[in-house]
Amino acid sequence: MEQRRSVHHHIISSRFLYSSSILWCSFVLVLLFTTTTNALVKLPKNATFPAIIVFGDSIVDAGNNDDMITEARCDYPPYGIDFNGGVPTGRFSNGKVPTDILAEVLGIKPSIPAYRNPKLKPEELLTGVTFASGGAGYVDLTTKIAGGIPLSQQLKYFEEYLEKLKKMVGEERTKFIIQKSLFVIICGSNDIANDFFIVPTIRLQYDVNSFTALMANNARSFAQALYGYGARRILMFGAPPIGCVPSQRTVAGGPKRECVDRFNDASKLFNTKLSANLDDLSRTLQDTTLIYVDIYNPLLDIILKPQQYGFKESHLGCCGTGLIEVTALCNSYTAKVCPIRSDYVFWDSFHPTETAYRIIVAKLLDRYLSRFI
Repeated sequence: MEQRRSVHHHIISSRFLYSSSILWCSFVLVLLFTTTTNALVKLPKNATFPAIIVFGDSIVDAGNNDDMITEARCDYPPYGIDFNGGVPTGRFSNGKVPTDILAEVLGIKPSIPAYRNPKLKPEELLTGVTFASGGAGYVDLTTKIAGGIPLSQQLKYFEEYLEKLKKMVGEERTKFIIQKSLFVIICGSNDIANDFFIVPTIRLQYDVNSFTALMANNARSFAQALYGYGARRILMFGAPPIGCVPSQRTVAGGPKRECVDRFNDASKLFNTKLSANLDDLSRTLQDTTLIYVDIYNPLLDIILKPQQYGFKESHLGCCGTGLIEVTALCNSYTAKVCPIRSDYVFWDSFHPTETAYRIIVAKLLDRYLSRFI
């Protein structure tokens, strides 16, 4: 038992900085359907949005980090064990991630590809891509720690994407697609879990109040930048109950691995500031289609009442011991995988299973998307 603890402590010190985009710093930026005059793709007649465009962290990364030297990547088994024949794509889950599920449910396409995928087909651009990167945060240092793609670079890729669209369908059609598509941004978890509570020098510069204010201000600036590009249907997700994620329970939850209050309190503080910032920005822009999405309470309810949602385990991940395994530690050589993934809320120690994502997406669809229709 002592040997196992020492191994966990070693893992925490050497691997844990990456610490995921944990639940959701994350989610997606979505672009959905409309009909298009371009012959490259035929869009469904009943589509509500032309495409799904996604920004953020590992919750909605579909492989943008695959060619990078970083631990924030998972393009190897058992990741993707339940995705499209069991082929790992760089998605931080056993199967689909929330953006994929949203696109599927809305009838856009089976999944949202990574923009940096070298095999990406041009016609895929018309119905949406994800620019999200595992390890990304609203604070630059957060992304540097993980070795991911910062939001500023994700925006540059988006600018590149816009130019490609213009060449394909023209400027007017591109403007229409951007205005009618659904943008989803999921970020913030890494800032709290892997930056503020991990890096001592950060806490010399900020207390939790000023750090979460920095996060929320940067999030507002990002949303305003998207609005400036013409986006008019923007969902920006708050932070999840980070203190109840398996890895955080293991690291800071004590002998009983309880939820870590100070982590959850930081998430709630950020969410309050983010919601207020977006409300203020909506008033300034005189536009109500910039919406804050509460992910904290829906996920917490699933974690605290797993049986009500059909789960048997919400304190451990499915991969390995479920205590700390994520990315390189969750591999087919050293980590066994639970046989029934749908029994688990979490796939690894940071990211939910596809089953959990499907429940969460269903919870959010009616509440938020109806405001855009």
